[in-house]
Amino acid sequence: MEHIALYRAWRPQSFQDMVGQQHIIQTLQNAIREQRVSHAYLFSGPRGTGKTSAAKVLAKAVNCERGPGPEPCNECPSCLRITAGNVMDVQEIDAASNRGVEEIRDLRDKVKYAPTEVRRKVYIIDEVHMLTTEAFNALLKTLEEPPPHVMFILATTEPHKLPATIISRCQRFDFRRVSLEEQSGRLAEICQKEGITADADALQYIARLSDGGMRDALSILDQISSFTDGNVTYQQVLGMTGGIPSEQFARLATAILEGDMGRLLELVEQLMQEGKSADKCLENLLYYFRDLLMIKMVPGADQLTDRVLNPAEFRDMAAAFSRERLFQIVETLNRYLGEMKYATHPQTLFEVALMKLCSMQQEAAPSLHAAAAAASAMRGEPSTSVQADDAGELEALKRQIAALEKKLEQAIQSGGVSGGGRDAAPAPRAAASSAPRISSPSKLPPQLDKFIAGKDNPDFAAVYKQWSLVLQGVKEEKVTVHAWFVDGEPVSVMEDAVLVAFKNTIHRDTTEKPANRQVIENVFAARLGKPYRLVTIMQRDWNEAAQKSAAQPGTEELRLEHEHEEAGAKTEPWIDEAIQLFGEDLVVIKE
Repeated sequence: MEHIALYRAWRPQSFQDMVGQQHIIQTLQNAIREQRVSHAYLFSGPRGTGKTSAAKVLAKAVNCERGPGPEPCNECPSCLRITAGNVMDVQEIDAASNRGVEEIRDLRDKVKYAPTEVRRKVYIIDEVHMLTTEAFNALLKTLEEPPPHVMFILATTEPHKLPATIISRCQRFDFRRVSLEEQSGRLAEICQKEGITADADALQYIARLSDGGMRDALSILDQISSFTDGNVTYQQVLGMTGGIPSEQFARLATAILEGDMGRLLELVEQLMQEGKSADKCLENLLYYFRDLLMIKMVPGADQLTDRVLNPAEFRDMAAAFSRERLFQIVETLNRYLGEMKYATHPQTLFEVALMKLCSMQQEAAPSLHAAAAAASAMRGEPSTSVQADDAGELEALKRQIAALEKKLEQAIQSGGVSGGGRDAAPAPRAAASSAPRISSPSKLPPQLDKFIAGKDNPDFAAVYKQWSLVLQGVKEEKVTVHAWFVDGEPVSVMEDAVLVAFKNTIHRDTTEKPANRQVIENVFAARLGKPYRLVTIMQRDWNEAAQKSAAQPGTEELRLEHEHEEAGAKTEPWIDEAIQLFGEDLVVIKE
């Protein structure tokens, strides 16, 4: 026996068979029951939602020999012949291929003749938006005042392309996408009657893929049931349709959260090896983060999307991201999705988008840590790392820093710092320099004396001369490392090591991370002609060590003094604190 596609075999033959369009069905049935049927209808909506099927059912209902009634009997000769398409008075016209003015003029000439086989002539014009402007003009008058025995039913997926003069002459019904629950129930009913064994999550995933179109859902079910010999499982649906389970998106999101680029690239390569499409992966990942944002911001938002199968897992993942972070991710993915339409290598753009998300995470953390450290130092407290989980905490931190800056400005104007229960007395500059700073004590590199002895050797001169090339090489390798490393300056070379002095502690600590150090040392080997180790020191510690070495017996101490500073002049300790917090380049001392 010849196989008939499921969407054809299960096409609705009565109003009660239609799924998800109850608002339209009830209106049409009431109109037929009360004999208030219009002469022209416009059915609009997405594909596969039942527009043409509803038009045929309506044609049978008004021409049923046992009616007209709210439901066609599907047993009388008129209903059976209309179903088979053998009635000349019920014509289905494809406007995509009969779009010219001549075809519409021919239709207009035939409308005046009375029906010969059934009660009313019915013209179903499918994809009516494809008609030309001249064809619409030829149809206008007939559509407005047709003979009493004629009914027009226009169907389209793009009603905005129809002239307003056409729309105003019809009763318009907007078909909506079929909900996930209604589709899943209809698929389960068809599977039961067709003898197909299907898992509930498999049918739900098929319904999600169809995007609200019942015809698409039945086509996918027909294809998968043929492949699996009547036994449909969730994994088989994923394999056949190229879908991606939410668990893989969760692994991608975890790698983004942890900033693990290596793991991200492995997951992308795994998806590509499975035959997934890069643009589809990016689109679905955008939907995943959109759902995370909805669940984080709107209570009960798991009911607003058909993609959330396990709300508990989504809530746990949403709690791990801040709102600002999710907004950044959605905006970035949306921008790259637009660019992917014109990309020659979509996989590369997909990888770049994910690495961009990781780099955004890595850049946001140090800047927030630096702001928190500055605020703590201005209060005279130890530096602590702060994580702003939402916008409220971030705004509170900004207000706190602004208040502290105002307090510092008042202290400068009054000539001293009066806070924290301690009033500092003036002290000589030398004493202030040797006094302990607010920040934690710096670690000194081993063999510092050898570095001091080698600060004037020819190797250091060569390294210093090529330092701009080193910075350019680091920038080409990894721009985020360059942002931290550019704060350093070479001060000495010893055999296989380069000593770099930093003004800011956080820049030094970030540069010393193993991954960042490896990048810099690779550039050393490439740009300096031989492998060098990276050794770091704080600029103030290097200056103090160099001054102590110059002050040894038998040597003359060289000291640079400010031109406005006299011998024995004294300064305030808050000047030293300001230099420590903001750096010598940003502090200007005025008498």
